[in-house]
Amino acid sequence: MKVITSLLSLFLLAACLDADEKATTADKKEKATSTTTAAAHPGLKDPSKAAEKAPDTFTAVFTTTKGDFEVAVTREWSPLGADRFYNLVKIGYFQDIAFFRAVDNFMVQFGIHGDPKVSAPWRAAPIKDDAQGKASNEEGYITFATSGPNSRTVQMFINYKNNAGLDRQGFTPFGKVTSGMDIVKSLYKGYGDAPSPYNPGGKGPNQGRIQGEGNTYLKKDFPQLDYIKSAKLK
Repeated sequence: MKVITSLLSLFLLAACLDADEKATTADKKEKATSTTTAAAHPGLKDPSKAAEKAPDTFTAVFTTTKGDFEVAVTREWSPLGADRFYNLVKIGYFQDIAFFRAVDNFMVQFGIHGDPKVSAPWRAAPIKDDAQGKASNEEGYITFATSGPNSRTVQMFINYKNNAGLDRQGFTPFGKVTSGMDIVKSLYKGYGDAPSPYNPGGKGPNQGRIQGEGNTYLKKDFPQLDYIKSAKLK
């Protein structure tokens, strides 16, 4: 009888230890989830909470699937553009962001978030235009994309060559690549530009689908694209 009781005690003890271990594991998972959730800046889905004024000059370091590059920003060139870029980097916006439009001897474009729930509020929060003339779209300079007056949001591009003709069209550079331009030029260009009335043979991603489906669409249909893994202020 004592043997049976001892075995039963051991069984119950083992069961309790197993339950404790599972509870501890669950607690750890819950804490990890809470930490991850807490780490997500509220500005990711609410641009009004990411509206700090940028320093006069600052540098951002991008880590990509091809390597690192650095962007030095001069706020005077494009104050509102510099502020928007500064806040995007600071809140951790640039994670798993595709270089979705890379056109050889022209530019590489990026900035649409891989999560449509993040990209939507930013698309609805354009910034006003900056005065032109402080900097030009030369090779290595970075500029927000625009579709007309006061329409800049989160899309931007880095010039592969001197595209000074863009200056008078409202494309105002806010910084330039000071290190790693070889990395920028090595980003995958095989898909080229998207199809359009001006480029019916284009094979690149459709921006509307990126906005609506995010990285699910890109990673399925354009698996060779390069991505930004992270970006931080130096």
